Amino acid sequence: MGQPISALMTRQVWRVSMDDTVEQVETLLNARDLHWVPVVEGNGTAVIGVISSTDVLQFHVRRQDARNTRAWQLCTYRPIVVTPDTPAERVARMMLDSCVHHVVVARDNELEGVVSSLDFVRLFAEGTN
Repeated sequence: MGQPISALMTRQVWRVSMDDTVEQVETLLNARDLHWVPVVEGNGTAVIGVISSTDVLQFHVRRQDARNTRAWQLCTYRPIVVTPDTPAERVARMMLDSCVHHVVVARDNELEGVVSSLDFVRLFAEGTN
C-alpha cells in the first residue's frame, strides 16, 4: 500500500454549500446514493466541514426542521484534510486515530477529491483476489 491517497480518492465530488438546507443535503445524499458530503463556503471549493447520512439521521431523531436548518448548523467542522500526495497508510492511521470514516483531499484549500473507509476496504478486497 505504498501509494499516495490520490490513487484511492474519488475525484468527482458532490458538495453542498454551507447555506443549503438540511432538506437539500438529504435530497442530494439520496439522489446520488452518497453516505457523506463535504460542506463548502458559498459556491467555492474551500471545505469547512462534512455531513454524513448518520448526521442527517440523528437530526431527524431530534425532530428538527430540515427546511429551516442550514448545512453549517449540522456539519462536523474541521474534517481531516490531506493533500493528494499524502501516503495512503498515513491517511488510514489518521482515520483510525480520529475514529472517522471520511477524509477530504485538497491542495491549497482547493477540493480535489474525497476518501472514505470503504475505499480502503475496496483496496483490501481487490488486493486479496
